[in-house]
Amino acid sequence: MEGGLFLLVVGAGVVAVGRAGETTYLPGAGASEVVTVTRGGTGAAGITVLTEAVAIKETGPKETVDRFGEVYAFAPNFLAVRRDEPTVISFRNLQPDDEHDFMLVDAEGNVLMRVMLPPLQETSYVFTFHREGLFRFYCTMHQPDMSGQILVLAAKRG
Repeated sequence: MEGGLFLLVVGAGVVAVGRAGETTYLPGAGASEVVTVTRGGTGAAGITVLTEAVAIKETGPKETVDRFGEVYAFAPNFLAVRRDEPTVISFRNLQPDDEHDFMLVDAEGNVLMRVMLPPLQETSYVFTFHREGLFRFYCTMHQPDMSGQILVLAAKRG
């Protein structure tokens, strides 16, 4: 249903609940209480996340691709940031012919944002997390392998 919810299912369980019919969106009003994301600006810190082709049909071992299909990964797949500290996260999609996406999910499985990562492009956003905790992220097109976590630590003290 248009504008309704979608479920991302990996294996036997639901991983995330998000908005159907929308391919790209930043955190809305409710999600902005958890994390603010802007397309431009500067941050106190910066992180670059690459998309890696671990095993693809063009260059991967035939046995691996036959058994598991194409396998991609985010590198790094674990990030640590500080609460209330703007952090620029730049995504570099290194594949010339494969699109990826980045979907950020809170601890309850609610989708906070989803953006596309076009082939051979760098896409940057400024993330400011307003709550501490562990957040998960996924490329919904390449599950279950292409996923990771963001740990939001306490704010720096004076």
